[in-house]
Amino acid sequence: MCGIVAAIAGKNIVSVLIEGLTRLEYRGYDSAGLAVLNPNLNRLRSVGRVAELAKAADGLSADCGIAHTRWATHGVPSERNAHPHVSSGLAVVHNGIIENFAEIKQELTAKGYVFTSDTDTEVVAHLLHETLKTTPDLFEAVRLTTNRLAGAYAIAVLKEGEDRIVVARNGAPLLLGLGEGGNYAGSDAAALLQVTRKMIYLEDGDIAELTRTGIRIVRPDGSKADRPSFESSLSADAVELGQYRHYMQKEIFEQPQALANTLEMIAGGAGLSPNLFGTAAPEIMKDAEGVLIVACGTSYHAGLVARYWIEEVAGLPCQVEIASEYRYRASVPNPKLLVVAISQSGETADTLAAVKHAKAMGMSKTLTICNVPESALIREAALKFLTRAGPEIGVASTKAFTTQLAALALLALVLAKLRGRLSEAEERKHLIALRHLPVAVTRTLTLEGEIQKWAGRFAGKHHALFLGRGHHYPIALEGALKLKEISYIHAEGYPAGELKHGPLALVDKDMPVISIAPNDTLLEKLKSNLQEVKARGGELYVFADADSEFHDSEGVHVLRLPEHYGLLSPILHVVPLQLLSYHAALVKGTDVDKPRNLAKSVTVE
Repeated sequence: MCGIVAAIAGKNIVSVLIEGLTRLEYRGYDSAGLAVLNPNLNRLRSVGRVAELAKAADGLSADCGIAHTRWATHGVPSERNAHPHVSSGLAVVHNGIIENFAEIKQELTAKGYVFTSDTDTEVVAHLLHETLKTTPDLFEAVRLTTNRLAGAYAIAVLKEGEDRIVVARNGAPLLLGLGEGGNYAGSDAAALLQVTRKMIYLEDGDIAELTRTGIRIVRPDGSKADRPSFESSLSADAVELGQYRHYMQKEIFEQPQALANTLEMIAGGAGLSPNLFGTAAPEIMKDAEGVLIVACGTSYHAGLVARYWIEEVAGLPCQVEIASEYRYRASVPNPKLLVVAISQSGETADTLAAVKHAKAMGMSKTLTICNVPESALIREAALKFLTRAGPEIGVASTKAFTTQLAALALLALVLAKLRGRLSEAEERKHLIALRHLPVAVTRTLTLEGEIQKWAGRFAGKHHALFLGRGHHYPIALEGALKLKEISYIHAEGYPAGELKHGPLALVDKDMPVISIAPNDTLLEKLKSNLQEVKARGGELYVFADADSEFHDSEGVHVLRLPEHYGLLSPILHVVPLQLLSYHAALVKGTDVDKPRNLAKSVTVE
């Protein structure tokens, strides 16, 4: 959510700020703005896309500035609420939520400050201005100001007469970029690749000063902090759209390669090793009494699939919690549970807080499955597995989800092996299936043409029902989520066996029912459930395995996947659901990559 770019260099940095914001558009936003020194403070703000801000900034020149894309939390999307916010020569941009803003606002209002926005961020600007009255050094004043703030924040500050930028973070991502002749800051490495690959990730509580010639970082108490730099492995080309119409389409078709990259470590190996999850994994996993998975959104659905795998293959009890609920309920801790956090960005605020909550209760066996190697969740957990999906720009997650599933399948198999529940023959069989997975997904993508025809029938629909059983019930949930996210068609996922317990009342000729029908032990049960839909005039769309006995008939439309894939079938069956959602959104003309009201990286509660 939101995006920050800051730059100070011996050249005009306005284009750097605009390009950085453009590369952060995938995070989700409703307005954009920038502030530069040339030499006085100059602020520009606009509602809508970064392109509108770019038009307003045409011809502007400055060598020091900050910029921001806002996703509304406090106050409606409007120019008055857009960042940067100012206070007598100061400009501030902020990601996150200041939880004690009301208390600070009341205090500052009593001192005569006038607020012109509805945001929590404006209190930071005015509080900093108040602090500067007694502490005239900007860097020190920012340190003291942040010590007053409760909640999550990443901020960047600019002040007239100061040839520097000061930034700080706590709970929201922020990194520094070290360039030739200048230095930079951003919410995401993608924003800075245009100017540098050498970066530093700030830790919670860090305050940093950027000048043209260097940086310095301190902790909240003012002590010096040494943070290692690294060369980003992210390719600038990886965030380009290329031949595709939308990032979501590009990322759907990148899944075979993303899976191949994620599974590369087992490509030539003779067997599965717990070391796939870190050198400490054998010791941490060996006496685990169960698994607790915490995640949000699509990652939560990946966890639900993993529960079936872990209990079936490894014989370990597994519970899956929505991270935002887990951290606020009185759960019973068990130090022998393996706590698994799943997140595409590794910065999801609720998931990060859930892991910290579990650790605070003595549950130190932690594993992060994530797509971003330098993220906060990776640093928080004892073990890690990088999914190597590459940058995922589309808000609706696709390749991040399938690579998470591949990682979780590996986890289930490793846990089974550690517990003596995986014979050599079974291990070889699973390795063959995993190595073949990219080919199987490639074959599944050939269904796009047929799925495109189906999507045309969804354009006038307002509701849809997705059904699945067993391992594929979470895939029904994921299919429904994808459709509602990008086409705005209301959709719900249900276990097919629950039809009679309520959802069947909704079925009529105007509600399409999408069913996932793999050829597994529950197939005959599923067929009976679908007959209930057909008998009530429902229109059925069935994604079946090649060897399933489903046939087209009146009111029943069948697409067959090229092959049956057993344990890994959920990974194949979600791909046509992604394509269905994508093409339904195209027919409806919605903004596929930037659906309304949503953000890619959810860094606030």
